[in-house]
Amino acid sequence: MTTATTHSTSTDSFPFEFAPSATQDRDLLHQLNFVPGVKEILITRQVHALEHATVWVLSEWANGGISGEEDRLGGMSTAAGFYLYGRVQTSRLRQAVQTAQQRLTAGEWHLAVHPRCGTNLSVGMMLTGGLAMGINLALPKGPIEQLLGLGVAAGVATHLAPELGSWAQRYLTTAIPFNLQVDETSIEQDLWGRSAHFVRVHWVE
Repeated sequence: MTTATTHSTSTDSFPFEFAPSATQDRDLLHQLNFVPGVKEILITRQVHALEHATVWVLSEWANGGISGEEDRLGGMSTAAGFYLYGRVQTSRLRQAVQTAQQRLTAGEWHLAVHPRCGTNLSVGMMLTGGLAMGINLALPKGPIEQLLGLGVAAGVATHLAPELGSWAQRYLTTAIPFNLQVDETSIEQDLWGRSAHFVRVHWVE
């Protein structure tokens, strides 16, 4: 899941420690096809990367003066495709999805990672909770000590969460969409009844 404002178009590189392979997810699926849900997980990771890259592309275009419609964008990935929330023309979105996938599979892997992804928030919450519990056990039980400990936990988590969240996106929650075929882009209702663009995909070998 991603939220982005178009005035932020920084595409700082998040280098991968190893080069993604075009066959890695296909090979993994062949090895683990007996595990329930593994295909859906692999598809969702690739869709997640495509969602992020699409938001980057639309943001770049809006800031470059190509279009002024994309004022705030958000996304949510599923195994069937991704929802895109925000003002954007359907034709423009189709172009952006195609461009995003081409750039990702051509080697612009940093586009798979977005600083406003929900993964970063989840990592930050888990880190804060873990540090707070550890400090609670380690420090004296006095209210002042505990409050100071919570402040330290929150500060450390805030400092570490962006980098750890980027790492989690690179290696856990996204994958380069080598195996996705985009089917169609249409207006649909999400699970909460909200209307949004939906980019439908399917897995290809």
